[in-house]
Amino acid sequence: MIAVVVLTTAGSEAEAAAIARELVERRLAACVNVIPGVRSTYRWQGAVQTESEWLLLVKTERDRFDAVRAAIKELHSYDVPEVVMVEIAEGDPAYLAWLAESVGSG
Repeated sequence: MIAVVVLTTAGSEAEAAAIARELVERRLAACVNVIPGVRSTYRWQGAVQTESEWLLLVKTERDRFDAVRAAIKELHSYDVPEVVMVEIAEGDPAYLAWLAESVGSG
């Protein structure tokens, strides 16, 4: 089992909460942290934009990434939502076992 964190952002608290809940309900994520107050600056359609967003930290397994990405794209209001995966190099064994059990592979 390779544990990962998937990063995405949402444009509203309600959207972030809905995505987080749906990922956990579908057993695609063990846990999703929603962090408010993120200020994102990015280029979109040739212009620099700055917006308030909610950051989601999705804890899951590497082999669930494709399904997590598909679900985020399905549930998200953005044309091109951020979906970035970072592997967890080390972690507490009990936490990683809980993560695996929570997404159904433990």
